[in-house]
Amino acid sequence: MAVLLVAEINDGTLAMDATAKAVAASQPLGDVTVLAVGATAKDAAAEAATIEGVAKVLVAEDATYGHRLAEPTAALIVSLAGDYSHIVAPATTDAKNILPRVAALLDSMILTDVTSVVDADTFERPVYAGNAMQTVRSKDEKKVITFRTSTFDAAGTGNSAPVEDVASADNPALSEWVEDKMAESDRPELTSAKIVVSGGRGVGSEEDFVIIEKLADKLGAAVGASRAAVDSGFAPNDWQVGQTGKVVAPDLYIACGISGAIQHLAGMKDSKIIVAINKDEEAPIFQVADFGLVADIFEAVPEMTDKV
Repeated sequence: MAVLLVAEINDGTLAMDATAKAVAASQPLGDVTVLAVGATAKDAAAEAATIEGVAKVLVAEDATYGHRLAEPTAALIVSLAGDYSHIVAPATTDAKNILPRVAALLDSMILTDVTSVVDADTFERPVYAGNAMQTVRSKDEKKVITFRTSTFDAAGTGNSAPVEDVASADNPALSEWVEDKMAESDRPELTSAKIVVSGGRGVGSEEDFVIIEKLADKLGAAVGASRAAVDSGFAPNDWQVGQTGKVVAPDLYIACGISGAIQHLAGMKDSKIIVAINKDEEAPIFQVADFGLVADIFEAVPEMTDKV
């Protein structure tokens, strides 16, 4: 058996944490070949070659693969799929865009957000907002998988795998790039941050959300939000944590004014330490919190910020 792992690359830079965790998840399935795709991908490929457990790195560097267009990238992966039993990637936004197309072209079922490998054909994944675990056995000749990387430890570095160039595939020309709109921030990226401070509906307004941001900045943390806060306009969409947002598993998760709806818990319950601050002592968030503080966030959070 052999695995083709699509590396997560942003603007020519390897997302090391996500890729290394996907490598660790893939190792029980066979030799892991990493595919680095992009308009500029050679530096990312060289970095991927240092990850322990990587047998080989393939580089497809072409302007066609810039701007993360899914269709030409999927066509490339399918052109290389013949030698591999498993085609995998970390469960990022890009991979969730690309791999379903790969599965469709290969006439295979896609297995999303896999959290555990039982054997080469059998995998576990969460369903019902994480309230149940589903064991799935696939009979497809080629398995197409995205791994929920928050449940895996990253593979180490120190390897020196060989790096090879591969030819680009024919572009199906089904889409074209118009423009990218990037949100710039000095804070850590939400899904890889070691500390996350999140605010919920209890924050009350966009103006008051600044108390969450001030605490996060003092802690060097990323800022998150519940869906209720995002829907109310308190925070932007890319801060949303939960079933329909981002899945995080930081060392420390601080939930401020978040009741703990099941959809939110699905996105953060794997955090190592959960701290909840809410004036409602019956809030469901306290059932999963390691430390709970029944208090008004407008008093407790500024006081915490001052003391940090």
